[in-house]
Amino acid sequence: QVQLVESGGGLVQAGGSLRLSCAASGRTFSNYAMGWFRQAPGKEREFVAVISGSGGRTYYAGSVKGRFTISRDNAKNTLYLQMNSLKPEDTGVYYCATGRVSGRYTTPMNAYDYDAWGQGTQVTVSS
Repeated sequence: QVQLVESGGGLVQAGGSLRLSCAASGRTFSNYAMGWFRQAPGKEREFVAVISGSGGRTYYAGSVKGRFTISRDNAKNTLYLQMNSLKPEDTGVYYCATGRVSGRYTTPMNAYDYDAWGQGTQVTVSS
């Protein structure tokens, strides 16, 4: 059974930084893409970033590109999201997820392509 546990959320002022972590278990971590999604109050869950199983490919939503960096440590079964220059519109619950299909080079960006999710961690950016 796949288990994902996020940590690192919190309250930060605009312009600040946070680093989210996601500890994974129950699956050969390096065989699957990992993604970050977020959901703001009253809005649908949206894609933030994805990294391939190998770690060699990454993609970002336009709203975070250049400010956020996704990375992974396959030896530690851990996914990260470094968030810099945070804006109030980055506020929301951040979820990590693991890809539905095994593949070291895939980079899915649709929530449907993920089959296991963490419980989420709250990120609040004050203006």
